[in-house]
Amino acid sequence: MQEGSIYSAFVDGSFVLKFVGDVRLTLCASLDCHLEKTLAEPQVTDVLIDLTQAEGIDSTSLGLIAKLSIKANKLSLPKPTLVSTNPDITRILYTMGFDHIFLLMEELPGSVQDLQELPMVQESVEEMQQRIISAHRVLMGLNESNREAFKDLVSTLESVKEK
Repeated sequence: MQEGSIYSAFVDGSFVLKFVGDVRLTLCASLDCHLEKTLAEPQVTDVLIDLTQAEGIDSTSLGLIAKLSIKANKLSLPKPTLVSTNPDITRILYTMGFDHIFLLMEELPGSVQDLQELPMVQESVEEMQQRIISAHRVLMGLNESNREAFKDLVSTLESVKEK
């Protein structure tokens, strides 16, 4: 699998994220910081997440994507669009309840240009651990199945954090 990377563009009010390769928690600080910064921009009118070139995506990254949709809803933005052409990833999205917080599509609605790779954000182990816990709490809030799937992980991470 290709090492993961995330690209971003902001064009005419549209915030676009493109995930490429195997996207893992090593990119979570970069993603979370970029999401916070971009959603603070009043010019954002809609959000598109392109997973068509993602080979894999971990639960921390999924939690941050879910957080993006929840924040967009709080800002009264339209439901974000999430595009996945990988049947395995699409199945995970439906299992996690993403169809309730995203408009899920199986093909990209047009060409996206001017994408720039997100800069890597370095953070401490403690900061990354808190980000992982937060992302999984978002997933747990989506449905009971997710709550059951991630409750032990979150409990373990929180107990390790307290030591």
